[in-house]
Amino acid sequence: MSVEVRVPELGESITEAVVVRWLKDDGAAVRADEPLLELETDKSALEVVAPAAGRLTIRAPAGARVRVGAVIGEIAEDAAARAEPAPSPRAERPRAPAVPAPVAELSRPSGEAPRPASERPRPVAVDNGGRRAERVAVAAQEPPAPAPPAAPPAARRAPDSPDEDVERVPMSELRRTIARRLVEAQRTAAILTTFNEIDVGELQALRARSRERFRARHGIDLGLMSLFARATVLALREVTIVNASIEGDDIVHHRRVHLGIAVSTPRGLVVPVVRDADRLDVAGLERAIGELARRARETRLAPADLTGGTFTITNGGVFGSLLSTPILNPPQSGILGMHTIQERPVARDGQVVIRPMMYVALSYDHRLVDGAQAVTFLVRVKELLEDPARMALEA
Repeated sequence: MSVEVRVPELGESITEAVVVRWLKDDGAAVRADEPLLELETDKSALEVVAPAAGRLTIRAPAGARVRVGAVIGEIAEDAAARAEPAPSPRAERPRAPAVPAPVAELSRPSGEAPRPASERPRPVAVDNGGRRAERVAVAAQEPPAPAPPAAPPAARRAPDSPDEDVERVPMSELRRTIARRLVEAQRTAAILTTFNEIDVGELQALRARSRERFRARHGIDLGLMSLFARATVLALREVTIVNASIEGDDIVHHRRVHLGIAVSTPRGLVVPVVRDADRLDVAGLERAIGELARRARETRLAPADLTGGTFTITNGGVFGSLLSTPILNPPQSGILGMHTIQERPVARDGQVVIRPMMYVALSYDHRLVDGAQAVTFLVRVKELLEDPARMALEA
């Protein structure tokens, strides 16, 4: 008797995926809920786990394009496989090394070593019908060892070119989608960017004063990203048009703020969405952003995590960017770009003082958002972050 391994439901409007790699060899013994393979769609990468224990037969090789519901493997019943002991946390498949992401870097000041995680989520199980089983957290015995890099797609020599001069590597599904959407945004929207700068001294002081108390109360660290997210949500309440979008000849006004947070991963940039961010306090935002960023770097995002955003925040500052003009994430009409914090001389009350400053940029769709509305929104974000106590008064 055998159990089929099928491509699970991948989310609304997503009908196919590419088999990136199998994590088990053909003919290998597998356990139920053990990761079998990685799939990549035009929106995300995800793992598929074994629906049962047994002996694996691979039906769709790496690189194959497969549709939702297609049989990509079979697991034949095998008493020896079922009897294999479950691996200890040390024996789990090593995870890929984390790439800096907005929340990960902004959650601690420069120079502070990252703290080891107290929990590490196991992969999300997908049963034979594509249903997602409950995720179980297991205690981390030690930081996970870096995984060896995945083998790149087969390179092709360019015609009539020496091997040492040119190498051709096919674009991944995710990279093709990123390229298409960026071109689409520039072609279909009238993108304009307005800039400002924020003195983050008070914000840093508030974080330093409240950090230990915040951690004791909520069990999580207090990062700058959640404070920027909170200021953004409050500013969007006042200048609601920045949270709207264009659909055909209609303006769609969104009653809720579904906040996209751009995260850099080994496979490219993804923008998971914090649902109903306007209903969350700073602790709720910190928890939600942290969880999405971790799942993004570990390729654990569900397709639904990447859709429905109404506004996006991106942080080039973690890579050292001083200033940039972010590109819209269609169909959204606004995106806020954060940048590196740099001590600079500024004028205060007729005196030149050194302050920690950050340039911020708001790119917006000028078809919908007027310049005065865009500037008003960005100034409001600046005011809230330079006097962060006001955020608590406007809960």
